[in-house]
Amino acid sequence: MPKSVVYNGCSVGENPLCCFDDLTQEECDFVEENSVEVEYKRGENICKQGSFASHIMVMKEGLAKIYLENGNDALILKILPAINMIGLPALFEGNNTFPYSVQTYMDSTVKQIEIGAFKKLIESNAKFAGQVISMLAENTVIINGRFFCLTKKQTYGRLADVLLCLSNRIYKTDKFPLQLTRKDLAELSSMSVESTTRILTKFKDEGLIAVHCNEIEILNADKLLEISAIG
Repeated sequence: MPKSVVYNGCSVGENPLCCFDDLTQEECDFVEENSVEVEYKRGENICKQGSFASHIMVMKEGLAKIYLENGNDALILKILPAINMIGLPALFEGNNTFPYSVQTYMDSTVKQIEIGAFKKLIESNAKFAGQVISMLAENTVIINGRFFCLTKKQTYGRLADVLLCLSNRIYKTDKFPLQLTRKDLAELSSMSVESTTRILTKFKDEGLIAVHCNEIEILNADKLLEISAIG
């Protein structure tokens, strides 16, 4: 029997908006009639935890973090790259607020779809509804993996997970732009900025990564995977 693998990705999978491929032309027109595009600057809130959820949103361009807030404390649930949805948990009956906050890491473009119109598509198109359910299920797997990483892994394993996620699932290349600050990386890894900087330096000294002015390059992904597995 194969060994179970705990998935520790920090972001969503491939083609998360394939649900829209199952819409008819009439339904696509319906979406356009009930949506609007909004531009956000770096550091702006796309939505606030506890605020009224009037729209389901699609991140068309940019990068953001989804996080829970409690006073001055925050827990990042996942990173949201372009071509992903925001607000799906607000679809379930009895809830009309966002269960999390979303803030941009860079200038972003978001398409807001009126939530009532989105629900009508779910009710009228079974394939579309099935794809939405699949996305919600994947999000559950991602969040479970994140909690395992943050509660069971040591600092080296947590930062290795974040670097691998950025490389494999966000930018999809070994060399990617350093659009996240040391503080951002520290928040994702749930550690101090000082610890994050120290571990990055150690990874660099050991030849696992290269840090350029505006880029990080993964030089030894296998070793980072080993560090991640050991935790």
